[in-house]
Amino acid sequence: MKVDILAFGVHPDDVELGCGGAIISSIKQGKKVAVVDLTRGELGTRGTAETRDAEAAEAGVILHLSARENLQMEDGFFQINESNILKVIVAIRKYQPEILICNAPSDRHPDHGRSAKLVLDASFLSGLLKIETTFEGELQEAWRPKQVYQYIQDELLEPDLIFDISQVYEQKTASILSYKTQFNAIDNGPQTYISSPQFLKIIEARAIEFGKRIGVEYAEGFIAQKALGVNSFDKFITK
Repeated sequence: MKVDILAFGVHPDDVELGCGGAIISSIKQGKKVAVVDLTRGELGTRGTAETRDAEAAEAGVILHLSARENLQMEDGFFQINESNILKVIVAIRKYQPEILICNAPSDRHPDHGRSAKLVLDASFLSGLLKIETTFEGELQEAWRPKQVYQYIQDELLEPDLIFDISQVYEQKTASILSYKTQFNAIDNGPQTYISSPQFLKIIEARAIEFGKRIGVEYAEGFIAQKALGVNSFDKFITK
């Protein structure tokens, strides 16, 4: 299945939090988008691997994804090694995206930066003809995305690109709230940094801050791996 955009998250919910708005907007524009989660988030204080699976599936419906899968790497302990790089290469070659999106280059959670390095390495190596991979018994075609973006997560990093998500912010929030064990929790379970209702206010504040920079209500920030080129200065005009 070829898609226009392939988004990676090391944990289920990373994509919803970091680039859910851009995904929803892109799908509304007619793009096909798939998501690949590297782990099941089994080390999370709240919930289980099974509940996270169900929540990710629910969020995928809200996002209107063309596909979502989980590579079942080891949460917290996955390594940047040949085996895991090849798993990511197989996914990239399977979906053949023009644009790839992945975790932040550095962040509060150490899995985020390590995941980003793993996916970035794989996205380059995926274009090498002499690395052979198969899917369902068939030899895969070498494939390298044209552009790679990294969404900004807990740590505030300077974006190269800011994406207006004002028209889809409520839908993005709904996808986040699909993770009932993780966010806006009011039960008697253990409370965490992300389970407090205050955390959603932090997410909104970040979206407002990025939106303010380009003159819109809400936005998401991205770091680009290549220079961004245009052929008209009008492309930069915002509200």
